[in-house]
Formats: sequence, C-alpha cells, structure tokens
Amino acid sequence: MKVSLNWLKNYVDLDASVDEICEALPMIGLEVESVETKGMPQIDNLVVGEVLSREQHPNADKLGVCMVKFAPDAEPTQIVCGASNYKVGDRIPVALVGAKLPGDFKIKKSKLRGVESNGMMCSAKELGLGDDHSGLMILTDRPEIGTPMNDIFKDSDTVIELELTANRGDCLSHIGVARELAAYFGKDLKTPEVSDASGQGNALISGVEVTTDGCPYYTARSIKGVKIAESPEWLKKALTAIGQRPINNVVDVTNYVLMETGQPLHAFDAGKIKGGKIIVRQAKEGEPITTLDEKERKLSEQMMVIADAKRPLVVAGVMGSLDAEVDDNTVDIVLESAWFQPGSVRWTTRRLNLFSDSSHRFTRDVDPAGVEYAAKRAIDLILEVAGGEVVGDPIVVGEPPRGDRTIDITGDYVRQVCGFTVKDAEIESAFKRLGFVVQSDSASQSEGVAWQVTVPSFRPEVDRPIDLVEEFVRLYGTAKIPEGAVKATGLTRDDAPLAKYNRLTANFLASNGFAECSHYTLVDGDQLGAFEYGDQYPNLKLANPLTSEMGHLRASLIPGLVKAAQLNQSRGNSPTRFFETGRVFRWGEGEIFEIASIAFLWRADGEGRQWRERGAPDFYSAKAMVENLLGLGGFKTPQWDTTDHPAWQAGQSGGAGCWFKGQSMVRAGLLDMQMLKAMEVDGLWLGGEILFLAARQPKSDKATRFQGFSDYPGSEKDLALVVDAALPAEDVRKALAKAADKSTAGAFGVEAVEVFDVYTGTGLPEGKKSLAFSIRYRSPERTLKDKEVNSAFDAVQKAMKEAGYEVRG
Repeated sequence: MKVSLNWLKNYVDLDASVDEICEALPMIGLEVESVETKGMPQIDNLVVGEVLSREQHPNADKLGVCMVKFAPDAEPTQIVCGASNYKVGDRIPVALVGAKLPGDFKIKKSKLRGVESNGMMCSAKELGLGDDHSGLMILTDRPEIGTPMNDIFKDSDTVIELELTANRGDCLSHIGVARELAAYFGKDLKTPEVSDASGQGNALISGVEVTTDGCPYYTARSIKGVKIAESPEWLKKALTAIGQRPINNVVDVTNYVLMETGQPLHAFDAGKIKGGKIIVRQAKEGEPITTLDEKERKLSEQMMVIADAKRPLVVAGVMGSLDAEVDDNTVDIVLESAWFQPGSVRWTTRRLNLFSDSSHRFTRDVDPAGVEYAAKRAIDLILEVAGGEVVGDPIVVGEPPRGDRTIDITGDYVRQVCGFTVKDAEIESAFKRLGFVVQSDSASQSEGVAWQVTVPSFRPEVDRPIDLVEEFVRLYGTAKIPEGAVKATGLTRDDAPLAKYNRLTANFLASNGFAECSHYTLVDGDQLGAFEYGDQYPNLKLANPLTSEMGHLRASLIPGLVKAAQLNQSRGNSPTRFFETGRVFRWGEGEIFEIASIAFLWRADGEGRQWRERGAPDFYSAKAMVENLLGLGGFKTPQWDTTDHPAWQAGQSGGAGCWFKGQSMVRAGLLDMQMLKAMEVDGLWLGGEILFLAARQPKSDKATRFQGFSDYPGSEKDLALVVDAALPAEDVRKALAKAADKSTAGAFGVEAVEVFDVYTGTGLPEGKKSLAFSIRYRSPERTLKDKEVNSAFDAVQKAMKEAGYEVRG
C-alpha cells in the first residue's frame, strides 16, 4: 500500500517530520517498506536569500565569504561558500542554522578555515530538486527575499510504501492510515463531508437482481449527462504520486475514492447495459469474459459476476470487462458500490491468477459501513470534475452484513494482562483516539472503571477484550513498557522423550557425515504422486491452500531429501548424505494421523574423489543405520522383510512393521532408479526412514546399561542348513538362535548366531539355498570344555532337524 504524505495531510494535520512519521508507523503495526521523496521535501529554515557581497576567503583560494540577506527586516548574515557560479545580486536558496537537508544533513554555525559561517547556500542536488551539484541554484525569476522555498516548489511529496498484515484491511486507504497517525500523534481526524446522492426522475436502470449469497449488500446510483475528459491536475497528481495511471475523469475518481476510503467502486457506461438491468449472479461454467487487461478468461460456476441480460460485465470484486467500460463516448453512468464475501473474491482471484487493487481490498474484508459513504464521496467528485446530475433514488439490495460491536472491559483487566500500572484515563484516551466509542460505569466495583467499548465495523478483527488490550498497548507504546520478569509455561519441553530422541538421532547422523535438512510440512501434490502415495493424495489435500506448491501435507520425509539432492546437484554442489527429523501425516480408517519421522539419504555409488577407495554402502549399510537409530530410541530391532513399494528398488530394499495402530514402521534400501531419473537426480541413492505415531514416545530417556566382556575365550561352531530359496535368512537365524539357547541348559551362554555364507547352484536341488551360520558360545566365568560345547552343538543339530531343516554335511 503506497500512501502520499501530501494526500494524508488532507485528513490529519501532520506537523511531524518524515523521519518521525516513518518511526511512528512501525510502532503502531504498519511496517514501512520504502520511502521515496519526489521533488523537494518539507525543509524548515530554508528561504530565498540575496547575495549582497562576495569576498575572497583569507585562508582558502576556492572559498568565498558572502554577506547574504535572508529576510526583509533582518540583518544580513555571513556565509562561507565554495561555489563559483554566482555573483552579487543573485537570489539563491539559503539554509539557515537549524535547517535539516535531505540525507539528515543538519546546518550548524561553524568556522571554515577560521572564518565564521552562519548557514549554507544550496545547489539543486542538495535540495533534492535535481542532479546538478556543480554550483548554486540561481533563482532567475527572483522571488521575494525570505520566501520559504517550499512555497516556491510546492509539488514535492513523500510516498511511503507500507507492508500490511492481512488483518489490517482498514489501512488499505489514506483515511485508514491517517486515522492511525492521528491516534498516535493525538490529532483530530478530518474526513470529507458528503452530500445526499438522490436525484429527481427515474434511475438509468430498472433495477438490480442479486441471486447469489456472495453479495449480501449491493448499491447502484445513476448520473446523467457527464462529460468524459482528462482529469484536473490535482486529481492526476494524487494518483500518479502513488503509481496509478490516470485514465479519464470518471474512472480516476473511482480510483481516487478507492485509495482514499478503501472501498472499491465500479462505473458502468449505462448505455452499454443490455436489458437495462444489473444482475449479480454466479458465472456459468466456461462463460467467457474479456477483462480490462484485454485478456479473455473462462469462468467457472464458483465465480461471481456482475452481468446484464446477455453477458457478464465484471468479475465481481476483481476486474471489469471491456463491454461496459467508461470511454470517451460515455454520457450516462451507473456507479456500483457493494460488499462481496472475501472468500469468494479470494478464490476467484487465485483461480484466474488475476489480482487488482479492488480484489486486494475485498479479500481483506472492506468496511460494510463504507459502501454508502464511498458512493456519495465519488458522486460529489464526479459532479465536480465531469458535471452531470444524479437521477433517481439509490438502488439498494440487501443490507450491511455486520455492524459495530460492543465489548465490555475493565481497567484492572488491562493492567493485569499488561503487567504494569497505567491510569484509567490513559486507557480510555487510547480507545477514543482509535475511533472507538467509550461509555464508562462508576468505579464502584473492585475491578475499577468498567467500559463498554463500541468498535466500528472497519475493525472486524477487534472482537474480544484481549484485542482491546492489544490496541491500547499499540498506542501506549511498547517502548514504554517497564522491564520485568517473564513467566510463561512452556508448551514443548526440551526434555520430553521425543525431543531428546530427535537430538540424539540428529547428533548421531551429523557425526556420521550427514547434513541436516529442514523442509516445509506442506508439499506439492505431485510430490506425493511421484513417490506413489496415491491413496494418500486426496485425503492429505488442503481445502484452501496458499499456493499450488504447498497444497498437501507431506506423507514422508524422503521426497524432500531427494529434492535437496537434486537442488544441490543442479547447483554444482556435491553433498552425498542428508537427513531430516520432523512430522509427516498418513490417512487411515477415516482420519489423519500425525507421525514422527527420521529419514536419511545416502549416495550409494561413490562419495566424490578420495585419495583412498572405500567400499560403497549398500542395503545392509542403510539397514544398519536404521537399526542404530532405533536403538537410540529404545526401540527393538524389527523383523525385516522385502518391500514392494514402487518408490523403493525391488530386491534392494526392505521394511518392517506398520505405522498404523501405534506401531512403528521402518524402511531402508535403494530408492527406485527410474523414479530418481524422472526427478533428474544422478546416481544411486540409499534411503532410510523410521515412522512412529507421535503419541508413542521413544524410550530415549532410559539409561543404557553396560554389559561387561568375558575374560575367557569363546568357542565357535559352524552349521550349514538347506532351506527354501524364498525363505528369509533372518527367519532361519532366529530359529537357530532359539535352539542354541536351549542347548546350553543355562550352563553357559550363546554370544552370537550370525550368517556368514549363502550358496545356491551345483549340488543343491532347484529352489533351494544353503545358509551357513556361526554359533559362538562363551561363559563369563570359565573356559568352556570341548565336550560340553560339542554336546550343545549336537543338541542344536537335532533340534533343527526335528524342526524340518536339512543339515548340510
């Protein structure tokens, strides 16, 4: 939102400097984005002077000592000047002591090379009137001595661009910003008076028909006999100052009132309205309209239009069409002023990718009470600049959707929330300065003064006592709040098991060379599709996303890590290990579950140029990493199995568990190579992912107990078993470990049962494989005897045969 300082001064007497105004605006919640001065800014103590004499400086060849007359009845003053383009008798700008020139350059009494100087004679550049810095600015038309320079150069203006939050739609207007500054500086707000907008005879249209819920309040007024022409200079200057392009006097008035009051208006050429009636309705599917930017657009049934009997004339709240625009041939106009549902305008704007000053304000909820005022203000200005006469009574359909609201609040409540002492009079004064109507009860209760504060409809976001406290603090000034201890209950404890687990896993992965990533929880729906979460796609979609790239909740951390790899590769970077901790979401049994997750990505085909070749990581590297991460959280090692998920490479990946019903799920292995290629990611990449419901806390706060090593030697036995080729080796290993534990009868322990060889081929029946295991026995108290180890091993072989396994000789 751009505001002109000259324009603002129509509504509030601002005697503060530009710097003071720009310091005040952020303090009351209006962030200053930029400040641009056009022409010469307001400068005090800058007047027209005349050079009476000029002498050479005694101590500097390039300086002159001048006597300058700066007021008709004042004694001349001495000024040292370094310019050479002037002569005695010239009239020039003189900045007296106390003046502050652009660039915060303050004029002080000084000595230059030992000679006193009581001011400064100025160039055009020093005053912001041009780029000429070669010499003084000579005033050839010889204005009166002592005339303020701002009276000569009146076209100067300062334009301030504000960055407004979505809840401050009332400040998308000059009157709205003026109201805030008036409240801050303790000034009166002056709004233009308007006249009655009724006329004699019949209106130019027969009526207005509204058939949609998106427009609860619509008004139309008729003006006959206008003369379309170029706008007067004051109107063009006001619009061009804030970047608006003047078009013609009628259209310029609607734009002026829009920027003045914040209420969008639209002027129709009455002669172009077919059927003599305005219809506010939903668009027809595929209905075309050529908007004022000369682009044809196809509408949908969810969009609202202002139409005549044959065609749409305006995309409601967004932009008009070429079919009913005011042009040089227009004689009669119909002026629309209405209130449209913000959600409807917002939806239309995004779907059409069509943004305008009107839609910007409608989507932020314009003031319903301003509909009538803006229309009357516009009619007054149209009659002034374009002539004509109002005919017929205003046509009004519906009523304002909301009005003022009254909130009860006490002085003690304000003080309690603020945490410091403030007088009731200061609180009440702040409310009144903001334009709120305040009625008070006597202080007969323990709560002190009680107020009924009526908040006008232009502040829809102020509807609770706490909002009024915020309004008071805004005007009171946060800088004036005394220091004090802050006491607040933490919403998330950093010693919670999940927080500790995230730190443990992050430290563990970082110490293993993984770079941490942090991505948005909202993702592009195409990302879900690329990772084959098709069943999740419709259920994780947002109803009203801010952008198409952030339209879904993420179902996994892996896609974000793949995107990070692709982005780094495209930039010529070469990190090969990434990880992230965060929340993901899955749909199941009619509801969305929030799931805690840890995931990593690891390049499997080399990690750049190294002085020594190292073994490339594989599925078992990723699997081991996942199991290490599970161990940090106190989770048990899962039963691994193959996975058939399309995002993971078949035969090179595995998974375990199910995230649903409080269970955790893990996956690890090689990501699908075709999928990576489609996402323009080079190389082979391993991934690992842990998912568990956020409600299922890890046991990371349980201390890990050390188990001492045995000082005595162990004894190993090897056993080969012939099994079905499709049988997982882990199933066989677990059965063997169970038999081995039983075989010792508790006399000593089984330290490990591990696979060390897999064989298929010659000597084995088709569909079979040989798995070779090592069984390591050890006692923490003594050296084992061969006889007892052999006896235990025989028992193991017998148990495996009885279980249906074939022992290979």
